[in-house]
Amino acid sequence: MTTMKPLEWEAPAKTPSAEAADANEFVWPRPPGNAYPLQSVQTDPLACDIVGLNGQHAAGRMTLFMPEQSVALVQLPRARTTVPLRFEQFQSLTLTAPLAPLVPPVVDPQSGVPREPASSAVRIVMKSGIERQGRTVGHVESAFGLFLFPPAGEDGGVLRQFVPRAAFQRFEVDAPSDDGDPVQALAMPLLSRVVTTPDELVQALAHQTRMPMVRIGEALMSLGMVSADDLRKALSQQQRERGVPLGELLVRTGVVSRADLQVALTRKMGYPLVDLDVFPIEPEALRKISYAAAQRLQVMPLMMSEGRLVVAHDDPANSRTAVDEVEFIAQMKVAPVLAQCRDLERSLHAAYEKIGAASDSRFAQALRPIEFEPADTTALVETLEKEGDDRVDEDAPIEQSDNSLVRLINRMILEAHAGGVSDIHIESYPGREKIRIRFRKDGQLRTYLELPANYRNAMIARIKIMCDLDISERRKPQDGKINFAKFSPQHRIELRVATIPTNSGLEDVVMRILASAKPIALDRLGLSQTNLERLRHAVERPYGMVLCVGPTGSGKTTTLHSALSHINVPERKIWTAEDPIEITQPGLRQVQVNPRIDWTFAKALRAFLRADPDVIMVGEIRDEETAKMAVEASLTGHLVLSTLHTNSAPETVTRLLDMGMDPFNFADSLLAVLAQRLVRRLCTHCRTARPATQDEVEELLADYLRAYGEADLPESREDVLTRWATRHGEAGQLRMFSSPGCSFCDQTGFKGRAGLHELMVISRELRHLVQTGARAEALQATALREGMRTLRQDGIDKVLAGETTIDEVRATSNV
Repeated sequence: MTTMKPLEWEAPAKTPSAEAADANEFVWPRPPGNAYPLQSVQTDPLACDIVGLNGQHAAGRMTLFMPEQSVALVQLPRARTTVPLRFEQFQSLTLTAPLAPLVPPVVDPQSGVPREPASSAVRIVMKSGIERQGRTVGHVESAFGLFLFPPAGEDGGVLRQFVPRAAFQRFEVDAPSDDGDPVQALAMPLLSRVVTTPDELVQALAHQTRMPMVRIGEALMSLGMVSADDLRKALSQQQRERGVPLGELLVRTGVVSRADLQVALTRKMGYPLVDLDVFPIEPEALRKISYAAAQRLQVMPLMMSEGRLVVAHDDPANSRTAVDEVEFIAQMKVAPVLAQCRDLERSLHAAYEKIGAASDSRFAQALRPIEFEPADTTALVETLEKEGDDRVDEDAPIEQSDNSLVRLINRMILEAHAGGVSDIHIESYPGREKIRIRFRKDGQLRTYLELPANYRNAMIARIKIMCDLDISERRKPQDGKINFAKFSPQHRIELRVATIPTNSGLEDVVMRILASAKPIALDRLGLSQTNLERLRHAVERPYGMVLCVGPTGSGKTTTLHSALSHINVPERKIWTAEDPIEITQPGLRQVQVNPRIDWTFAKALRAFLRADPDVIMVGEIRDEETAKMAVEASLTGHLVLSTLHTNSAPETVTRLLDMGMDPFNFADSLLAVLAQRLVRRLCTHCRTARPATQDEVEELLADYLRAYGEADLPESREDVLTRWATRHGEAGQLRMFSSPGCSFCDQTGFKGRAGLHELMVISRELRHLVQTGARAEALQATALREGMRTLRQDGIDKVLAGETTIDEVRATSNV
């Protein structure tokens, strides 16, 4: 007898509330057609079989199914309470009590055995790459997953099985195996899934060309959705109402639902079903049809494929008039497909707005267009929102005051801010190459959209106008700042803008969104308990210097402001010199430096020393003068906080000594150096855990101990393993975490970022090494003996805690 392994899931921290459970009105679907009874709202627990992510089965009882929250409440053997099981945590859930048909099955006259209902072969390719096969009496596809109905028993009963959308890549359903239906015999295997990518759509269109010609009435009858009598009545009514398609008549009269009609179009007539909410629409296809025409005909141009324009419609089988008009407007053949989206009108507007070709007063209230205040810099700003949206020659240059371009840039900024984007990169290329816009989110760059070359100069000029830069200067880099509330009072967003000259007389623009207007509490930065206590002790000292180091974008300013918020009390006078001021908090006297008028960090420091400070924060030590002024300020009874661009805490000391610092003064002033990096954080919504193998533990252990080099180890292997098991183990077993991806994290597996920290607190021995000019290696060895942990070691601890992956740690830290 084999032992069944436990299902691989991690229970969420909180159970859905009773109020949410009471409000749940989900009704389990029945197979398509009228052969099985309608289901009612679940009131009692139902026996079920669950297949976990590791492919193992577990029996249980389902007490509640809440697809809108992507969770099922189940009770497992030996468990006293229900477990909220997220859809991302299992492969399938099957109700084991068969659903009996309304009428007994037909008995075979020769064998006397009841005939099974007509079923189809189904193949499901899971996201893990495993292919599952079986049979089903019809299927129902929804936004949150796939419902199948495997045959069960001789009485014609079926099981009810749910496969969450997060678990599979695609599925295929063949024609039913009932030989008595000629239409079903003609039907070929059909790829039945929602299309989300251009490659999938090309494959689905190629499959459609091989499908036999089937009329909508025959398709609905073959699926058992309408009877012959229903079809005759509908055809008779169509003789009186010739302008109404047959499928629409059946929906209006209530014979079939619109969902049943969609199933018939996809399964029997081969029309690909395209999810417009996620499908990447080609700008070239949108330009073939004007926005007004697409809105009137209710079609969405999707892409160009083999000389045809692919357009999505809610009923392509009965839209011959619309298809003919689209072919006339585009002057090319059209391939219609089936559209699936929450709101076609909104999807149309969003798609055309991205290329600057949407204008419709019906969306004025829904999208809240931005009202612009006239600026006094140039006459161009005074004409914003006054010019029309007429788009003439595709090669004609777009003006920076063009109404559609103005809305496009503002919409881009709003979407970036709402999506948690940190930087917007606008990259221009010579010739007719498109201008590319990319977003950096969680440290990774992703393409947002591409625009024709004729938008190039106008877009950069418009951004320069928004931050009061010289639009005629293209040979030198420029820095500026956009106060977006000036253009949209309801959106208080600030952006730091940098323009960089590139080849062929072009320019790139990088915009940093300064969205963090408030400091983060010190204990929420992700510091280990030891580092947190040591850093608190350092910043609570009355005088000395604390440095935060790391590359650009590693969160140094955020950390310093968190430290300032910890010591920001009315009894202290705190001055800050920053470039730019990104975070504000009450009680701080913050100064913006401006090198263009010779108002530098060093001069701001001198001014602060005459203004009776207790604490001084310098945005960055960039030169010897600033460094010497910071050391002098710390030696005269002030606490100085600053940042520096170095790779590690020990290297910071040697870097400052190389800049000309006096070793004795510098050693006396330095209190602590905090080096940090940012890594992508695993998405907690789809994060799964499994026991770590012995090889994985040994690999992490060797990586952890490698930082100590050949010297005596400050802690033994056994000490490290014991500490890991105590802090991160479950019943003494270490775990490894991964996130396969879900809708919450855009299928990336990562959401947000976590910090890695290396804190070197200056002790008496370290101070002596600094005074004697010791190298970074000697400083690191001594600091490790005194309790410092390197960035790599801190990262390994966060890997075992399930915050990030070892690949992320290795990509951002040295051994």
